[in-house]
Amino acid sequence: MSPKAKQHFFRRLRLLAKAEYQIARLSRFVWAKWVQTRWVKVLTLLCASFLSALLLFPNVLDKPKIYKLGDIPRESIKASRDFWVENKGLTEKNRDKAAQDVLAVYDFDRSASYIVARVQDAFRQARDAGSHIPAGDLSVYRKEWDRIKTGFFETLEIETDEEAFTLLSAQRFPPALEKAVILLIKDVCKDGITNELPLIKKQVEHGGILLYDVYSKSEITLKDASRLHTLDEARLVIKKQKRTLKKDLPDEEMIAMAMNLAQLLVRPNLTFNPQETERKREMERAKVRPVYYQIKKGEILVRDGDPIGMEHLAKLAEENRAQNRMEIVNRVTAMTLLWGLLFGVLYMALLHATRARLRDERDLFFMVFGLLIVFILVWGYQSLAEEIVKGFSAPRPLLFALLFGMPLAAGSMLVCIFQGLGAAIIFSLAVAVFSTLIFNLGGQVEFLLYFYINSLIAAYSVRKTKTRGILIKAGLIIGCINVLMSIAIIAIYGPFSNMAILIATGLSFLGGFFAGVIATGLLPLIEMTFGFTTDIKLLELGNLDQPLLRELMVQAPGTYHHSVIVSNMVEATAEAIKANPLLAKVSAYYHDIGKIKKPLYFIENQMGGENRHERLAPSMSGLILIAHVKDGVELAKEHHLGREIADIIQQHHGTNLISFFYHKARELAETKSDRGNGLKEEDFRYPGPKPQTKEAGLVMLADMVEAAVRALPEANPARIQGLVQKIISHAFIDGQLDECELTLKDLHEIAKGFNQTLGGIFHQRIEYPAAVSKSIKKGKNGNSNQLSKEEPGNKKPANKKENGESIKRLGL
Repeated sequence: MSPKAKQHFFRRLRLLAKAEYQIARLSRFVWAKWVQTRWVKVLTLLCASFLSALLLFPNVLDKPKIYKLGDIPRESIKASRDFWVENKGLTEKNRDKAAQDVLAVYDFDRSASYIVARVQDAFRQARDAGSHIPAGDLSVYRKEWDRIKTGFFETLEIETDEEAFTLLSAQRFPPALEKAVILLIKDVCKDGITNELPLIKKQVEHGGILLYDVYSKSEITLKDASRLHTLDEARLVIKKQKRTLKKDLPDEEMIAMAMNLAQLLVRPNLTFNPQETERKREMERAKVRPVYYQIKKGEILVRDGDPIGMEHLAKLAEENRAQNRMEIVNRVTAMTLLWGLLFGVLYMALLHATRARLRDERDLFFMVFGLLIVFILVWGYQSLAEEIVKGFSAPRPLLFALLFGMPLAAGSMLVCIFQGLGAAIIFSLAVAVFSTLIFNLGGQVEFLLYFYINSLIAAYSVRKTKTRGILIKAGLIIGCINVLMSIAIIAIYGPFSNMAILIATGLSFLGGFFAGVIATGLLPLIEMTFGFTTDIKLLELGNLDQPLLRELMVQAPGTYHHSVIVSNMVEATAEAIKANPLLAKVSAYYHDIGKIKKPLYFIENQMGGENRHERLAPSMSGLILIAHVKDGVELAKEHHLGREIADIIQQHHGTNLISFFYHKARELAETKSDRGNGLKEEDFRYPGPKPQTKEAGLVMLADMVEAAVRALPEANPARIQGLVQKIISHAFIDGQLDECELTLKDLHEIAKGFNQTLGGIFHQRIEYPAAVSKSIKKGKNGNSNQLSKEEPGNKKPANKKENGESIKRLGL
């Protein structure tokens, strides 16, 4: 390799390292500062677009000669073309004039809502606090009255007046007095009270002011300041309102009290808004168009020996845009725009295709990060390939042959595994377009098809990955198809040498094979880094020998058995509604793991023993039941179950009502004097959120149905079918399924699947003849393992009341 070639190659490696460093810095910054904000998506797409364009035009990093203020050029600089330069001085002068013409903005609270609210709060609190104090000598309850007095005047935000408070407390803070004070304040505030009346009058003389009504959210122009009052004038106006109060207040003392309070409470309700005024001025400044003057071609911009000033810098900045290196910058800018539009359109299509998967910025970040890594690898591969073929007599055919060896399919494999086939299809399109551009193959659409088909087949081959060996098998399949496509492309471009054909076919097969190997190696790393949950991980978590499931089986055997039945129900139904059966099944295993912490507070684990809720208040029982969801999410994070399972654990109760303890609390409250006024239904509801995916909704319905069917006294198919339909309808009407993607057709399929599964579990048994029954009964203490009819498993409930209580526990 020649010294110049080595220099060029190492220069590109340095650029590659610099780009990787910038990507790492960007990732840390985005993840730490802007995650879960609306702008992170736009920023991520723009950064990806810019870096992609930069990889296509690396020469933009060559810095042009830049002059600074005060520099002296060695030779005169002339304009190479006609262009326009902005006259910044005149532009700024016009903008300042436009800003000065903007009217000042004042906030106007016409109804004095702030003051009125304080008056209402103060009187209401005082009346409520003193309602239990009997009339008579106030000295007996001095401490309580002092507390009421302090709170009253603090709420009003005025100084304490002993005489006024004595009168008000004696009258028990009459509503008529409160109404009179509010009336006085509203009447004087409707005209406007301000501390800046002289300034406002001057502004009105020069065109007026803008009044922003905070109540109606409207703006009006005020050109007459005569109706405005100062604070002292407003108090004088209140003093003149004595006549209007005589019909509402009984005596002169109360009238004087109302007027005194109104004068103390009144405040300016017309205040200057500097932020809104400045915003309007900036808007007007922005509307002013810049003023330009023309520079002709050949005109001297800077003479030799003259120091460079601000005007020279403006001219030189425009001149530099005509240079060839700046054309490259324009290309990068234009390519950034094109890439941004492409990525934006692809992302919108991606959301439509995989709306259940791309739920936060982490998914988008993984997609963009994967694109950039693939782009950088393609760029590095292209640099290496060009260096390899320089010493050969036929570099172009050999370069084509080397193109077939790129393991592009690895990226599509990983995206398909983590984000689905729809995301992988869009990812493949972006990779194919970029690869074609970076190898300068714009006219060879065959290579675009080769790269795209290569990635599509890779994604389709791993769409249902259950084991890691599928990736290697998919790599072999891709390699074989790559060989066929490479032969077809070679045939299109004419005869190549035998060596080139051998290299092309060999590298095409190796490219597919190594794509599978690379994807296999990166799979666990990405899984741990981004917290994704693949089907492979779900299979591992679905093993019943998992420590968490074994602990659930030991600590809460009833919950464990319930979870196993729920998992069977959702697995049998998920395929019919196009949900992920494996995710639904494994999530059902873990959906109630929070009950491990307090297993004996859940009826399925009590085994006929003491019901601990009998010694607790209903509110405490409700909190214990609600807490198992939070405990389950914490255990899921502690044992690294993955985001998908943790979300389903959090959502599997939605915002359902714990109706048994709620009604019990109401019954207890109704026996007391408050008649249940302080009881809130929200305190007995799960915090949610409601199910966001089909799998979460399916687990919720299965959980409710299994518990309800278990409580049925006679679980025959007809009763099961009716109960399943009733529970699904209740969940639908209650709005628990509003935020997931389950349709009415899906609910019908769910009910059908539940009926089939539960019918197999709670099937009817043949009734034994009397003689056989006796022998079985005798075998109760013998060797028979059959249950007699008196055993709890076959015993019918004593009456319908017990049945109702069982159903009531389920919240139905």
